[in-house]
Amino acid sequence: MFDIYHVMIYTYEMTWTINFTRKAAKQSNKLPQNILAVLQLLIEDTKLHGPRPAEGWSNYSRLKGVKNSDKRHCHLKKGNPTYVCCWEVVNKQIRIIEVYYVGTHEKAPY
Repeated sequence: MFDIYHVMIYTYEMTWTINFTRKAAKQSNKLPQNILAVLQLLIEDTKLHGPRPAEGWSNYSRLKGVKNSDKRHCHLKKGNPTYVCCWEVVNKQIRIIEVYYVGTHEKAPY
């Protein structure tokens, strides 16, 4: 039987840590408010579900052709301009994800 204490510990242990590179943090500060709100939802989703967020994120995929790393991306907004977020799984054992790009699709590093 679980009590509240055990449920809270279990939930805490299952979350992922999301870090932003310095560059991505600066990029996120320049985003329009509506895109920033979507980015915050994505971050909360990846905290709970890990590098593969829940269903419904536009154009989510693992980036191919990148050796020895686990890089992924999804679109925050379709249309013109299209905004994307790119992240990398830094450590699966201790559950760390690093966001390395947030911005328009045209300047995305993939």
